Amino acid sequence: MVKQYLLASDFDQTLSFNDSGVALSELIGFHGFHDKVKGLSEMNLVQQGAELAYLILHDPDFRRVRKEHLVQTGKRIRLKHDVDLFARSLENISDGYKISFYVISAAPQEIIQSALEGIVPSDHIFGTRFRYNEETGEVESIVRASAGWGKITVLEELRANLGISHDHIIYMGDGSSDLPVMMHVNQYDGLTIAVSEAKFISRIARRTVLSDNAMSVLVPVLEEVLHWDSPEIRRFFASRGLMLREWDKMRTDMLTIEENAAPNTTAAVQ
Repeated sequence: MVKQYLLASDFDQTLSFNDSGVALSELIGFHGFHDKVKGLSEMNLVQQGAELAYLILHDPDFRRVRKEHLVQTGKRIRLKHDVDLFARSLENISDGYKISFYVISAAPQEIIQSALEGIVPSDHIFGTRFRYNEETGEVESIVRASAGWGKITVLEELRANLGISHDHIIYMGDGSSDLPVMMHVNQYDGLTIAVSEAKFISRIARRTVLSDNAMSVLVPVLEEVLHWDSPEIRRFFASRGLMLREWDKMRTDMLTIEENAAPNTTAAVQ
C-alpha cells in the first residue's frame, strides 16, 4: 500500500535566491521596489506576499508591465542549486511512498512557470493569476492571489483532490506570508520546514534547514516521513552524486538577560 504525501513549496527565496519583484523591477528599469513594499506594509493595505500583484495592478511605475515582461523575468530568476534534481528525486523517493510536488506562491504565475519550465509541470504551479486587456495587454484585474490565507485555500483544494489526510502534508517556505499556512499545517500534525533563519518563521516551523541547495529540504522529509537514519540519508544523497560535507544539527536558545533595576529582595526563591 503506497503512502501518499503532498509537498507544497513557496517560490521566492525558497526555491530561488532572489525576489520576483526585484527581478521584474530591474527588467523594467525601476529601482525602488523595496521602498514601495515597505510603504504598503506600513499602511497594512495589502496582505503580505501580495505586494507585487498590487503594484502591477495599481502603481503607475508598474502599469507598463505586460505578460511578456513576467515571462522574461522568470528567465532571469536565479534558482537554488539542484532544484531540478530535487523535483526528480521526489518522483521516486522510495518504494511505498509517493510525494506529489506543487508550488504555491504569491509571485505571478507567469514568472514561476517561466523560471521552473521543464522542472515543475505548469499545472502543479499556483501563483497569482491576472486577467489581461485583450487590446492593450495591460493587467486588468487579479483573478486569484495565492498569498497568506489564500495559500491555505489552494493547499486544501490540492489535498482534497489528491485524497490525502492533513497529516500527510509537507509545506516549506521562508517568509511572513508563509506563516498562516504553516500554522494551519502544524495544527493537523503535518510537517513544516523553514528555509530561513528569520525568528518569526523558524519559531513556527517544525524544522529549519539552511542551505543554498534545494536538495537540503529532503533531509527532514527523509527523517520525519520515511524515518531514515543518518547513514541511509547519506547513501541517498550519494546515489544522486551529492555528498553531505557539513551537516550540523543544533538547537539554539536565544535569550536577552538584563539586571532588574529594582529587585524584590523579599521574594522567595523557588
